[in-house]
Amino acid sequence: MSVDSQYFADLYAGNDDPWALRSRWYERRKRELLVASLPRQRYERAFEPACANGELSVLLAERCAELVCQDLDPTAVELARQRTAGMEHVSVERGRLPGDWPAERFDLIVLSEVGYYLDPTDWLQVLEQAVASLDDDGGLVLCHWLHPIAGCPQNGRQVHAMLARHLPLYAQFRHEEADFLLEYWSCQPRVVDVDERCA
Repeated sequence: MSVDSQYFADLYAGNDDPWALRSRWYERRKRELLVASLPRQRYERAFEPACANGELSVLLAERCAELVCQDLDPTAVELARQRTAGMEHVSVERGRLPGDWPAERFDLIVLSEVGYYLDPTDWLQVLEQAVASLDDDGGLVLCHWLHPIAGCPQNGRQVHAMLARHLPLYAQFRHEEADFLLEYWSCQPRVVDVDERCA
């Protein structure tokens, strides 16, 4: 079964940064790698579910005309709203995956550190919803910790493998380290022009 809401409520009960997203160099570097890996300089509309306290959201907001953030936990939602205060093009809403997926379309969807909290059935539904929500030239970025997490129904490799097996997207980029896997998938194959090949 997918991890329930109490799991996250317990994490936030005594700590406004339970994963040390603000303080750990690992987390900061990973965020910056994710944002640097995005192939387009600017996105019109992006969706970041499981935004936690908004540390990644702030960086994504610099690259997007509009950013929709979502989290299951009400404390996380409030923290993310505080972190993105003053950014009028950013909205943060409460919602649970996969049931509260927005009806809008996006040219970027960011699924970072979320897949292993969902069981395979829910995760596949999230991936299917993501593909259905992408614009024709849209992209999907995934980033997940590769080590086991107690109480989670999947690990990071399983999460990424499901996308590779089941969905009609084109792999554009893959970066793997001992601790995490970062991938970018798009609706269109990457076309390299002659000038770029010869540069």
